[in-house]
Amino acid sequence: MATTEAIPKLGASVITRRETNLWSDAFFRLVRNRAAVLGGTIILLLALTYLFAPMIAPRSFEVQVSKDNNAMPQWLVDLLPMTRGYARVSNSYPLGADELGRDVFSRIIYGTRVSLTVAFVGPLLALLVGTIYGSIAGYFGGRVDNAMMRFVDVMYAFPTLLLIILMMAFFRSSFAGIAEPGSLKYAMNELDTRVGGLLFIFVGIGITSWMGMARLTRGQVLSLREKEFVEAAHALGATDLQIMFKHILPNAIGPLIVAETLAIPNYISYEAFLSFIGLGVNPPTPSWGMMISDGARVIRTYPHLAILPGLALAITMFAFNFLGDGLRDALDPKMRGTS
Repeated sequence: MATTEAIPKLGASVITRRETNLWSDAFFRLVRNRAAVLGGTIILLLALTYLFAPMIAPRSFEVQVSKDNNAMPQWLVDLLPMTRGYARVSNSYPLGADELGRDVFSRIIYGTRVSLTVAFVGPLLALLVGTIYGSIAGYFGGRVDNAMMRFVDVMYAFPTLLLIILMMAFFRSSFAGIAEPGSLKYAMNELDTRVGGLLFIFVGIGITSWMGMARLTRGQVLSLREKEFVEAAHALGATDLQIMFKHILPNAIGPLIVAETLAIPNYISYEAFLSFIGLGVNPPTPSWGMMISDGARVIRTYPHLAILPGLALAITMFAFNFLGDGLRDALDPKMRGTS
């Protein structure tokens, strides 16, 4: 039986279908989420502030002008009538000056560097340690999995924030004081000084933040290792490392990124709380938590010293929450509308 094939006429347009994949589809779903776009825009502005802080800030964060202590612009005095009679009116400071005569606006701008550094270093440490640990436990299973996850259970028995506080106190007391050049203590102190006192905060967060990521990675690997494409890779002679890095982790990375994005506000709050209680960054490096702590002592007379950095901290945490929720909806459409 003869068959005929349809031959396109000359000049007829050929309809081509655009090739899509998971990541491009997720991106288009993400940009349609207004809350996620708002959060991403705020984070982008914060990143630009981080990079160009010396150009944006009118003064250095550590410059003290004694005669301008507790100075406030006129619009802020009118907005906060309880400051009348206490504050010195000076329109040369956009958001006023603190009790030491330091520009509040400049310190908030430079405080962005501390919070964003923690916001990006914390997840990287958690992803690095937790993904490796959870992948090994989930892939090999059996006694290896049981022993490794029992250690995670023991670590979970300690309250995270209390454990970070204890470790910060231990590190600060162990490496305090004068050290001989060339020693480990001297090197650690020098590195901590260069990063403004953030080194031990990174160590504390890194030691405690990987446990949740390890559990999530283990669950993803346990599910994916039984899939047909993994069995096919085994049949083709792929090694364990090849299967892990070429087949399993690329399929598990979506939920891991979403989980760490949603965990970023926790890391920021840890740093802010540690700075609030005096275990955070080293003065005069500005931190929003430290500024809130300083402003809390004079909140009756100068409430803006605590409200303004608190507002910056809240906006940053909301932005990461919005972006994290948007990523979750974009990478898993079944979760849309449940957050």
